Amino acid sequence: MLLTVNGTPVFVHTGGRDVDLSRPAVVLIHGAGMDHSVWSLQSRYLAHHGRSVLAVDLPGHGRSGGAPLDSIAAMADWVAALLDAAGLERAALIGHSMGALVALDTAARHGSRVEAVALLGVAERMPVHPDLLAAARDGDPSAIEMVIGWGHGPRGHGGGQGGGCPTPGLALIPGGRRLMAAVKPGVLGVDLAACNDYGNGADAARALACPALFLLGALDKMTPAKAGRALAARAASAQVVVVPQTGHMVMTEAPDATLDALAAFLSLRRG
Repeated sequence: MLLTVNGTPVFVHTGGRDVDLSRPAVVLIHGAGMDHSVWSLQSRYLAHHGRSVLAVDLPGHGRSGGAPLDSIAAMADWVAALLDAAGLERAALIGHSMGALVALDTAARHGSRVEAVALLGVAERMPVHPDLLAAARDGDPSAIEMVIGWGHGPRGHGGGQGGGCPTPGLALIPGGRRLMAAVKPGVLGVDLAACNDYGNGADAARALACPALFLLGALDKMTPAKAGRALAARAASAQVVVVPQTGHMVMTEAPDATLDALAAFLSLRRG
């Protein structure tokens, strides 16, 4: 589905069902250098179990037009504009990594528009090593290798309980490389710089007026579970779920555990 947000065309995946304004809505927000497809295994389920789904491509990402936004605050304001464009008064927000910061900041800045937030792979601060920032800014392929390599735990690398990707015929590491290699030049650098510069996580968590789920990978090297727990402790109404044998890419490494946690949090029937 295409929407126009702030004068720019935006692609929104709806999980195979049209958006129905009579149903509660959920907006899924991807991480740095990615797009809506990282939510493929969650968006369809949510759309067929009581929710209207908007899995977005942020500006400059995937099928959306425009340039990437250069700050978490700008992306948060953009999410509020997205709700306006879709005709939605409120929605639950689900975000991963950079998208988790965006969801958190949206809930803090536009609290009346947010029903609940689910934050995957999140921490108060997300500093990015200067070498990675430089590689991403310059379009060096090593940036993708660093993000994909560090972003996956044993399951993503083919080890751990069950081994490899839970979807037959697919592999997470090559899939991640293909996804990020397709991003427009310069986008990953802008995204990582926005994460690196964001310093409002603690205040945003304290400002949350809605329920919050912190869904964390036990083996996350980018946003360690310890950091996610510390951020959750600042929120007034927070649940923490730590997924074992899982790295930063929680929703693709452990899609069933992710759905179980989201369904319980959103009070959907799972099974």
